[in-house]
Amino acid sequence: MSEPKSPRGIQSIEVGGQLLLALAHHGRPMALKDLAREAGMTPAKAHPYLVSFIKLGLVEQDGGSGRSGSYGLGPLALQLGLISLQQYDPVRLATPVIEELALQIGQTVAIAVWGTRGPTIVRVAEGPTPVHVSMRHGTVMSLAGTASGRLFAAHRFEEAAAIGEPMPSKALLDEVRREGLASSRDGVVAGVSALAAPVFEAGGRLVLTLTAIGASAGFETATDGGNAQVLISAARALSARLGFGQMS
Repeated sequence: MSEPKSPRGIQSIEVGGQLLLALAHHGRPMALKDLAREAGMTPAKAHPYLVSFIKLGLVEQDGGSGRSGSYGLGPLALQLGLISLQQYDPVRLATPVIEELALQIGQTVAIAVWGTRGPTIVRVAEGPTPVHVSMRHGTVMSLAGTASGRLFAAHRFEEAAAIGEPMPSKALLDEVRREGLASSRDGVVAGVSALAAPVFEAGGRLVLTLTAIGASAGFETATDGGNAQVLISAARALSARLGFGQMS
């Protein structure tokens, strides 16, 4: 049986698109020669593409005319980027991620968002060995005693403090911000531990946490351990998809 053919595209668009990818990757205006080199073409070949992109608003030129000056992403490219961000639902994006994480680390993984009463579980992916603790959709997590709660308290302090329940200590909040994730061992329920990693939106606000939970006896909570690194990696990838670190 022959392999199915991939859809036929327009080669010139794919070639020119390398210039846009290079600009997006560097995140700053670039001189023609540098931009062409990053896109794998000569300046003479790159220039006509850039002229067309400028006409469309995908690229703009600063500090010169013709082939002088520098080239950056134009207003249409920025508008498309903003529209793309608006279409992303963080929970929708994170849902398949927690299913994969539960299988990868062998623990139950949940998504928590900020609700009217505090950090609230909205999705749960059961691990191979279910945790015998009440963590279901709608469960509100303690600010001081849970990993998710500590993350929200650290990154959304004013909103957390306004709830009126006990807050983590300043030293613990500083540690959470410094480490880039939060942990809890036997915090609310004896024999249960958790790790939570933060997912940020484009503006830098914490929008959800990826929280792994399991029996303390076999659960690694070290911030440089395997569970932590897997969670951090997944959280960073989600944050990038939501535009965090890509907009000034």
